[in-house]
Amino acid sequence: MTTKKLLFIACMVITAVTAKAQKFAIIDMDYILKNIPAYERANEQLNQVSKKWQAEVEALNTEASTMYKNYQNEVVFLSQEQKKTRQEAIMAKEKEASELKRKYFGPEGELFKKRQSLMTPIQEEIYNAVKDISELRGYSLVEDRSSTGIIYASPKVDISNEVLEKLGYAN
Repeated sequence: MTTKKLLFIACMVITAVTAKAQKFAIIDMDYILKNIPAYERANEQLNQVSKKWQAEVEALNTEASTMYKNYQNEVVFLSQEQKKTRQEAIMAKEKEASELKRKYFGPEGELFKKRQSLMTPIQEEIYNAVKDISELRGYSLVEDRSSTGIIYASPKVDISNEVLEKLGYAN
């Protein structure tokens, strides 16, 4: 055999041994979250506050729309100065609605901050439980079945119920 072939075979054997030595597990984050009451309460709280804020934004948009309709109905009777004043008021109301929407629902908005404050502690608790179980069992890798596109995984490697038990939510 040539040196290249021996080197290739040695690399394959080392890779096979290394791969076999690593242990892994699967969790189903959706399943875990559905079984944590605090997560459901947090989601409900987020939905309620989101609806409230959306209603505030819609009220401003409706007000701007009403102002515009009134303006359209009265435009023929208004002086240039009155037209300008009304147009500015309508644009100011539309801007106010847009700014409020950005404040509540923008990338760094209130909803984002509220979601972080409610969800981060739950996620950290799950992460710590997974980490503790992994260190105890010697897992090198734990993947989330619900987000990685795993088509099949043996139930033997799914530690979702163990994570829930560790968190105090026996199933």
